[in-house]
Amino acid sequence: MPQKRKKTILSKNNPQKSLLRVLKKTGGKNNTGRITVRHKGGGVKKMYRIIDFGQQRMGEKAVVVSLEYDPNRTCHIALLKYNDGEVKYIIAPDGLKVGDELICSDTAPIKAGNRMRLKNIPVGSMAHNIELFPMAGGKMARSAGNGVVVMGHEGKYSQLKMPSTEVRKVLSECFASVGQVSNPEHRFKQIGSAGRARKMGHRPTVRGSAMNACDHPHGGGKNKQPIGKHPRTAWGKPALGVKTRKKSWTSSLILKRRIQKKHK
Repeated sequence: MPQKRKKTILSKNNPQKSLLRVLKKTGGKNNTGRITVRHKGGGVKKMYRIIDFGQQRMGEKAVVVSLEYDPNRTCHIALLKYNDGEVKYIIAPDGLKVGDELICSDTAPIKAGNRMRLKNIPVGSMAHNIELFPMAGGKMARSAGNGVVVMGHEGKYSQLKMPSTEVRKVLSECFASVGQVSNPEHRFKQIGSAGRARKMGHRPTVRGSAMNACDHPHGGGKNKQPIGKHPRTAWGKPALGVKTRKKSWTSSLILKRRIQKKHK
């Protein structure tokens, strides 16, 4: 029996040529040719889609022309068309449909995809593509299925519960889009084969315990050996459960730290 094709909400339109740019590959090498990021290389060629992460057309309504796949990100993107004919890509929220009207305004209705300041988003609502500084463009909650819960507004700050369960303060004047990011099923997808991983640009990774002693701190010994007191990187530095974030002025904006995972 032939398998039924899975229904898709994506449009069959070709990408907007005016919003495409060539994406040059580095293969994990820096400007001198040294590999600075391991396990990168190959992969299928892809064009970059220029996304509007900010609010370049304030107070102007736009119609969703198409919902498209973006090879550079896990979520879907939406093509908006304004009254003067200009088109722009945005991160598509979950539940958005072709033909919907969106607007970026302080008086915009609470509707998935509309963009407004954090202080105007009701408590308990989901938001995504959130700015860290006013008019600087969205930086937080942009990947598939992500969303931030607005916990409250106090003074010049809004309290947000991040996907990591961390609660932090962000300036209420910052813009955010209402709703959750599209394609929440992405987390359940499995790569499935080594060939597909290579097409994604992922080169093979060798376990440290399978190497020689001269190549890795976990290497050497006959048959399977324990790795020692704690896991280490290939350069001998501690790994897993080690704090890597330096203290900064943004630490004072964190009201509640994320729940730490226990490593066995």
